[in-house]
Amino acid sequence: MSAKVTAQVGGQTLSIESGKIAKQADGAVIVQFGETIILTAAVAAVKAKDGQEFFPLTVDYREKAAACGKFPGSYFKREGRPTEKEILTMRLTDRPIRPLFPKGWFNEVQVQSLLLSADGENDPDILSILGASAALMVSDIPFAGPLGAVRVGRVGGEFIANPTHSQMAESDLDLVYVGNEKDVVMIEGGADEITEADLNDALRFAHEACQPLIVAQKELAAKVGKKKRDITLILVPDEVLKDAKKLAGSRIATALLTPGKLAREAACKAIQDEIGVKLVEKYGAEKVTKFTISQAFYYIQKEAAREMIMTTGKRLDGRGCDDLRALSSEVGMLPRAHGSAVFCRGETQAMALATLGTTEDAQSFDAWTGGQTKKQFLLHYNFPNFSVGETGRIMGPGRREIGHGALAERSLEPVIPFDKFPYAIRVTAEIMESNGSTSMASVCAGTLALMDAGVPITRPVAGISVGLCSETDDNDVISDYRLLTDIIGWEDAFGDMDCKFAGTTAGITGFQLDLKLRGLPHKILAESLEKARIARLAILDSMLAVIPESRKELNKYAPRIVTVKINPEKIGALIGPGGKNIKRLVEESGCEINIEDDGTVHIYSISEDGMKIARESIEGMTAEAEIGKIYKGRVVTIKEFGAFVEFLPGKDGLVHISELSNKRVNNTEDVVKMGDEIHVKCLGVDEKGRVRLSRKAAMEDRGEAIPSEGGDSAPSEAPAEGGGESSGGERSERSERGARGERGGRGERGERGGRGERGGERREKPGRKEPVTPAEDGKVYRAKVVSIKDFGCFVEYMPESEGLVHVSELANFRVKQVEDIVKVGDDIWVKCIGTDERGRVRFSRKAAMEEREKEQGGGEAAPAAPAADEAPKV
Repeated sequence: MSAKVTAQVGGQTLSIESGKIAKQADGAVIVQFGETIILTAAVAAVKAKDGQEFFPLTVDYREKAAACGKFPGSYFKREGRPTEKEILTMRLTDRPIRPLFPKGWFNEVQVQSLLLSADGENDPDILSILGASAALMVSDIPFAGPLGAVRVGRVGGEFIANPTHSQMAESDLDLVYVGNEKDVVMIEGGADEITEADLNDALRFAHEACQPLIVAQKELAAKVGKKKRDITLILVPDEVLKDAKKLAGSRIATALLTPGKLAREAACKAIQDEIGVKLVEKYGAEKVTKFTISQAFYYIQKEAAREMIMTTGKRLDGRGCDDLRALSSEVGMLPRAHGSAVFCRGETQAMALATLGTTEDAQSFDAWTGGQTKKQFLLHYNFPNFSVGETGRIMGPGRREIGHGALAERSLEPVIPFDKFPYAIRVTAEIMESNGSTSMASVCAGTLALMDAGVPITRPVAGISVGLCSETDDNDVISDYRLLTDIIGWEDAFGDMDCKFAGTTAGITGFQLDLKLRGLPHKILAESLEKARIARLAILDSMLAVIPESRKELNKYAPRIVTVKINPEKIGALIGPGGKNIKRLVEESGCEINIEDDGTVHIYSISEDGMKIARESIEGMTAEAEIGKIYKGRVVTIKEFGAFVEFLPGKDGLVHISELSNKRVNNTEDVVKMGDEIHVKCLGVDEKGRVRLSRKAAMEDRGEAIPSEGGDSAPSEAPAEGGGESSGGERSERSERGARGERGGRGERGERGGRGERGGERREKPGRKEPVTPAEDGKVYRAKVVSIKDFGCFVEYMPESEGLVHVSELANFRVKQVEDIVKVGDDIWVKCIGTDERGRVRFSRKAAMEEREKEQGGGEAAPAAPAADEAPKV
């Protein structure tokens, strides 16, 4: 039998269905919100393992690429170990359900969730919590549920229940709230410095949003729920516990007050061993096992510690309920780390190392369920065995380490201004000593390390944990309690709550609540917020006494960054064909260069010289020529009609021979030579984007005397510039008649590649003349090829009169090389197809052949087209 229930959350319908899928599990449900669907199944062992000393609950959550219609990105094309997102969802699901199982029940329980469909907008982590609660509710497993769960965001000052990823991108709050009908059970999340008052409002909003979900689960359990199984609790026999208390007497309180964690543990262990021997002698080893002894002594210590706090307000280390442990900090201990710090709070010590990298160092990851796909800030938390004076298996980070690191990471991220400081940043938090709230110590140490590294954080962040010791009445309602600021390890173990808050002087940035109770009244949580605020401000004062603000200069080993803004249309020119330009620049400068789509270019380098080279080159390669501006350039190509000058990196312009001097110049090389550095003034840009420069005007503006140069005859005229469609605007040269012409051209920079002549040495002669006999538009001429260029060939159609046949006009198919069709000295038919705005004659061999064939029914046969793999389809 299957049943389905629904509830409204944030204006959308959430459904829970059971009895249709995974029917052999003790309990299974399918939860759907939008088009995001998960399956959650719960199973419990029928009996406990021998010697089991703790409640073995395992929560597993997995996301499959198939849920969003994609392939995994791994080599094996299947999912492997759980991702960080999956592990965090497991912890998010585990923590609220764990305290709702019976105390003393040690049967293994597994709750497994599987993502079946992901719509990319609704995050399934909330559905995993709801699925676990609902699956346990319909199962025969003992569970004190149900629980409601929602995510709350705030956009434009308005709270939203279960916001989409698109809405969360605009939200200044990310609150995951789990509650029952009356109280809060778990909270976790982060915010952009939200105030305590606003967070309390968000908690009340979330609690109301949970109520329809609780009602729906009760309805589902009534329809298809199984009868709860009978269970056996494993408890310490009353007589054994009574004798253990009598044997311990007042000594246990004295041992608990022993100064120092390790000394305290040793004093208590000595009493436990002594009592254990006496209990075994009295009751026998079968009745008094190691488990019995450890559980009995746990109860004795817990009772003594709580009684001390509740009756005298005195804590295990002698502090009052609101007292912080001794604080100390140090920064800059490690010379090679970009930033380093140690933060100590009592016997809790965290060392943090900050590393600055380029945006290429940001972490990218698959996001099957939508949302964030890249992280620019990473905080990795490590908890080695030596931090608690123990040995154990040495391995990679477990779920606890990943969870603590995520809490510290989201607590610090809101104060990093990535728009002004576009680095990827990694903080590694190494726990050197542990005695309570190492995650919050990591926040403090991380803040100091970032400041030491010169990260311009908006405000320092500190974190603190608040604990709880409470008494309940016969109805399991809290009747009396004490809040404990800055709890130590045993206060966490013997207490009821570990509530962590991190933030600045302006507000809260990160929070997490773990309970051992089945629920916590909102009033007590609000008081905890205020206790944490007071402690947070005191810790910040201590931290700022060590380093009052972020360092103005980065560590000498940290990469410097310069940001240059270029026209997005220039990105292609900067990168170059196949990345040629940018690769060359990286090699020359030693910098790392990242280019964004909007034209933002980030240059990273630890070398000032390399940074200068890269910046000047990028600015030059992408700069626009400014009319009237004077540049210092280098002559890169000599022509009869003038010189090409590289006036910006990778950008050439023409100084016409008439602009070289205020005197007539017969030969360009009478004034400038290849490699000369000269000042030139930008006169403008022609209609084809070619830059016109003047040496003469630059010298006049600079007040430099111009030496007498050249003869006194009329200025020579430049030849017609050929190939407006070619790079560099090369012109034909009569000196090349009879030769095969240039094939090399300017290479990557147009004319910069040199003359590239193939027909022998250049013969010097005066500048070219305009055509003696003008060509008639539309007339067909028999002409001789006198010069070959990459962009076409020049032909003499009348004595001392030339024109250009562009490469596209040589044949009716694509021509790769001009010399595949014609050679210098060839006689060909050409048709005049007009003159350009400068009076230069343009011819077409293709048009001439078509016209002659039409008129004469034959004529000149077109040469064979290149091979099929060379000629494009027409």
